[in-house]
Amino acid sequence: MTELIRRAADLPPAAAVVMTMGALHEGHATLIRAAREYAGEGPVTVTVFVNPLQFGPNEDLDRYPRTLDADLEVAAKAGADRVFAPAAEEVYPGGQPQVRITAGPMGQGYEGASRPGHFDGVLTVVAKLLHLTRPRAAFFGQKDAQQLAVIRRMVTDLNFPVEITAVPTVREDDGLALSSRNRYLSGVQRRQALALSRALFAGRDRLAQGPAAVRDAARASLAGAEGVAVDYLDLIDPATFTAAPPGHTGPAVLAVAAKVGTTRLIDNIPLEFPGPQAAATPQFGAAP
Repeated sequence: MTELIRRAADLPPAAAVVMTMGALHEGHATLIRAAREYAGEGPVTVTVFVNPLQFGPNEDLDRYPRTLDADLEVAAKAGADRVFAPAAEEVYPGGQPQVRITAGPMGQGYEGASRPGHFDGVLTVVAKLLHLTRPRAAFFGQKDAQQLAVIRRMVTDLNFPVEITAVPTVREDDGLALSSRNRYLSGVQRRQALALSRALFAGRDRLAQGPAAVRDAARASLAGAEGVAVDYLDLIDPATFTAAPPGHTGPAVLAVAAKVGTTRLIDNIPLEFPGPQAAATPQFGAAP
């Protein structure tokens, strides 16, 4: 039976942790199952915390779905031993923290440009939750590619004794990436949202022709998509989270963000461009 824990003082160490903001779906369940496989008989902790630090003043903090009872069921079925669902006062006992972790240059482009301060809020809460849950490994989804990149850099730069493991994006049969925000989409908007994954797949199909062809094909596919307001679509070097140059080899991320109606969606696919560096550079999504 999955135990619900509200207070950090009651939280024993975990073998593996999956951090979420709740509204759990099959994508989260996939992360939990991966953590369960890694942990063996060790404890798996799922955190459920809607982190106010990563929401901007015009974002959806108040309307973000909070479905703890359903989350407990999903976590239990996927194999979690405990769910840590603290109140904001438990995570930030002194109120808004005066000392925070900054994402630096890696957090300033793409999502960071659209949501200033977002990744500082992400890293601050991830650092706190790593301290509280004390895991050997933490599991994150590839769908939040920039988040994954800055968390990995934080763990490396600040010598956190934890393994960061990425799990591939889970998609619906028609290609739509699973997201807690998909529930905001109407039927028409959901069909319109498929333009994002189609663009990514169109770019992937041009992989053999090089980075420029991949970027151009994806942008051409998305151009003029009805009901879709594109924020960015770019081919990115995951080591720096800057635009990949024309001669890029090795790992890359083809990433997109757009609004469909009033709902902001992100998606990406990892790619590998052949070249002399490819054999020496880890795949995006592989454990460091």
